[in-house]
Amino acid sequence: MTKIRRGALIATENLRKSFATDAGRLEVLKGITLEIEEGEMVGIVGASGAGKSTLLHILGALDAPSSGRVFYGDSDIFSLGRDALASFRNRTIGFVFQFHHLLPEFSALENVLLPGLIWIGERRGIKGQHFDEIKKRAERLLEEFGLSERKQHRPGELSGGEQQRVAVARALILEPKVVLADEPTGNLDTQTGEELFATLADLNERRRVTFVIVTHNESLARRCHRTIRMADGRLVTQS
Repeated sequence: MTKIRRGALIATENLRKSFATDAGRLEVLKGITLEIEEGEMVGIVGASGAGKSTLLHILGALDAPSSGRVFYGDSDIFSLGRDALASFRNRTIGFVFQFHHLLPEFSALENVLLPGLIWIGERRGIKGQHFDEIKKRAERLLEEFGLSERKQHRPGELSGGEQQRVAVARALILEPKVVLADEPTGNLDTQTGEELFATLADLNERRRVTFVIVTHNESLARRCHRTIRMADGRLVTQS
């Protein structure tokens, strides 16, 4: 087994994940050991069914491995209790998905605010200066992404590219250490996808936000600092 170095931002140790099916046990991840450094932009590629999204969900603590461990620094995150793990996930990790998962009844601004309201509510209540602080941060992010004039619009009134920029702003609202993105350009046309990827690369360079991006787009993956290729639940190359 490969020995991991705990000083990495994220390190996994022999991750395995399987599911029970009518045909028997389906093993999706087959012993994944990897390290991701702070400030890296990592692309994960591979055919459908290779285990890419399952790996990303475990890195984001959205799902637990069947065996193996995930470290953020020296902390084994799946040793945390349920509430502590949920709090860690909300505060430390941002998520961007192919289908943005914005709440349709909320405005762009309200969607960006949501993780901040959850975090404040868990700790100090949602009134007063802390709410004002989070709201100002959300407004700054929307302005940075060219959406100031659209902040009161609901998702159905926004283009696909605008919706994804709102989703990226939401992922950044609590200034996470890492953003995990699952096919973030997969539902966009080529030009809009290129523009979104350029936004992510700029955030990585200027803010040193760590990105782990699952994508079928080999061209975009090659523009990351490092590309990890998966096949049949295993890592086959890292370059």
